[in-house]
Amino acid sequence: MRHFLTLKDYAKEEILEILELGLAIKKEQKSKIPHPYLMGQTLAMIFEKSSTRTRVSFEAGMYQLGGHALFLSNRDIHLGRGEPVKDTARVISSMCDMVMIRTYAQSMLEEFAAHSKVPVINGLTDSYHPVQLLTDYMTMMEHGKDQNAVVAYIGDGNNMTHSWLMLASKLGFELRIATPVGYECDPAIVADAMEFARISGAKITITNDPKEAVQGATVVTTDTWISMGQEEEKAQRILDFKGYIVDEALMKRADSEAIFLHCLPAYRDVEVSETVLEGGQSLIFEEAENRLHAQKGLMVWLDKHR
Repeated sequence: MRHFLTLKDYAKEEILEILELGLAIKKEQKSKIPHPYLMGQTLAMIFEKSSTRTRVSFEAGMYQLGGHALFLSNRDIHLGRGEPVKDTARVISSMCDMVMIRTYAQSMLEEFAAHSKVPVINGLTDSYHPVQLLTDYMTMMEHGKDQNAVVAYIGDGNNMTHSWLMLASKLGFELRIATPVGYECDPAIVADAMEFARISGAKITITNDPKEAVQGATVVTTDTWISMGQEEEKAQRILDFKGYIVDEALMKRADSEAIFLHCLPAYRDVEVSETVLEGGQSLIFEEAENRLHAQKGLMVWLDKHR
């Protein structure tokens, strides 16, 4: 049995296998071909952090695969009222076939998985957002940007940045990260990525200069500067991130056929300009839809590898 807690745990071949499966299932859906690979199965979805795309994509995806999804907020279950994580894990995994958790601490997710009888999926933690990276790379594949990819990530050294580090270092493409001083990535995660990169041949550059990072890039991506739980830091963060907005001037430094990605929600004219977000290089809504398809591929893959 496999869990999906971070891309760190997966080989290049496994990541690509999940994505190819997701693309095949997407093709079936677009062709109106039934694909009930998880007929009669149940996905428990535990949300300690709210979400639009995560809830809709997992719930709709499980239904389309022939199964059923249960929405469980921390207000609905005893986990939010002091029950030990390991007890909740044992109970839920005895009744459901798979669990998706969207939470704060990676350690909570790992503890749950350690006591679960069924596969556990990371729907987001403060450390990683691996399902989003499956989505982003699927979108790159569909537009031919997985070949000779040069990805520039501009913004906060957060869970998205950490996940880009894991994906690039496993698959072997070039990644350039530009963060403001004081907002760099977790050094331990960077060290892991550099170790994997020595094996895969990935080229990873970390800088504080967004112009340097974007120069000639084939993919430009960013994330919100103020994530859930950071609202009190908003004013200071906006000051600290001055000069890091992905606008038309910055995009002009990228390859002329570069694409723009954003995991959403996006705050227009904060981390990305309205003109870039709505422009011809932006694939953000295709990317958002691909949450559905990539995660369907992931769930079917996990079911096959029990």
